[in-house]
Amino acid sequence: MAQVLHLKPASRARGRVLLPGSKSISNRVLLLAALAAGDTEVTGLLDADDTRVMREALSRLGISFRENTVRGAGGAFPAKQAQLNLGNAGTAFRPLTAALALSGGEYRLDGVARMRERPIGDLVDALRGVGARIDYLGTEGFPPLAIHPGQISLEKRLKVRGEVSSQFLSALLMALPLAGKAARIDIVGELISRPYVDLTLNTMRRFGQEVRRDGWKSFEVQARPYTSPGRVRVEGDASSASYFLAAGAIGAGPVRVEGVGRDSIQGDVRFVEVLERMGAKVEFGEDWIECSGAPPLRAIDMDMNHIPDAAMTAAVLALFADGPSALRNIASWRVKETDRIAAMAAELRKLGAEVEEGADFLRVAPPAKLNNDVAVDTYDDHRMAMSLSLATLGGVALAIKDPDCVAKTFPEYFKAFASITR
Repeated sequence: MAQVLHLKPASRARGRVLLPGSKSISNRVLLLAALAAGDTEVTGLLDADDTRVMREALSRLGISFRENTVRGAGGAFPAKQAQLNLGNAGTAFRPLTAALALSGGEYRLDGVARMRERPIGDLVDALRGVGARIDYLGTEGFPPLAIHPGQISLEKRLKVRGEVSSQFLSALLMALPLAGKAARIDIVGELISRPYVDLTLNTMRRFGQEVRRDGWKSFEVQARPYTSPGRVRVEGDASSASYFLAAGAIGAGPVRVEGVGRDSIQGDVRFVEVLERMGAKVEFGEDWIECSGAPPLRAIDMDMNHIPDAAMTAAVLALFADGPSALRNIASWRVKETDRIAAMAAELRKLGAEVEEGADFLRVAPPAKLNNDVAVDTYDDHRMAMSLSLATLGGVALAIKDPDCVAKTFPEYFKAFASITR
């Protein structure tokens, strides 16, 4: 793909899109299948940069793959020495940090420059609290990391902060069965992005782990090894569904996404609540969701802590609303693939919006008419590229810089987007 992708103006969106597999489910399933006893056949697995990073890391750790089947280790990783480059894949870096800390080996974990700016100190502190030996090889609190064999003791409760990233808790939950003893995790502060923790618990349940929780303040992991369920299906990616459903809301529709439906285990399926609040019509099936609508949409003021990724789509939808919209409780955007609050504010201003940004909110006042022939930056962030493409449905041409960044989770995104726009 070119370094800049020129998207033509569009006024209508209609059609169907088959979604790629969920990144969040794919990388969780890959890790737990690797740690489980037995072989696991995985269908619907996402084939994108983040899952390739995870597969390559697991291979280096002694896990073998045969087509769609993962041969589980039945416990800690066989390889006791490895150097892993995990790109900018948080769903690989955080869980592997915890699992390797309990695997009794010497490991080095690193990633791209942006990964070295993404905090991991809360997870490291929690692991050190139970005897893990982890050193920072650069800036304190950030990757790269060196992990050494440690003496893990679970007699004390683990404590982890919950307000920076739910991935820290998810990483601990998935790793603790390796210790062979029951363990309890207490959350310090407020736990954000709770639907992603629910996703972790659901995936662990598939592999024989039932975690008890006391609200969202403490979690108890049983002394039980992972066992393969034999076969796991990965459902379509609900975060990716948001772009096409939003296109249906802006461009009349109907647009139907297939691969995710009313029984989805992903939190981002609740993006439909945003669409409905803005006046769009949404319908569900067992394995599909469909959206139709027409601007102007209704302005919203919503807490979006539960859908941080899909909330980016809502920020662009605000361009088509009948007044200013506010997205609140999105502080986690600051530590994602880029500082998404600052990045989104900058790009929406290019399109003519008046934008106010705060530590944990974004307020977007739509322009009377979108600016045309705008070149938008994507900050090596797949979700910036995909969400901003929706602006073309306002009848404006758009130049997307570095369109290849979508390969992180949806390599064929722009082809799929073109298939529904007119």
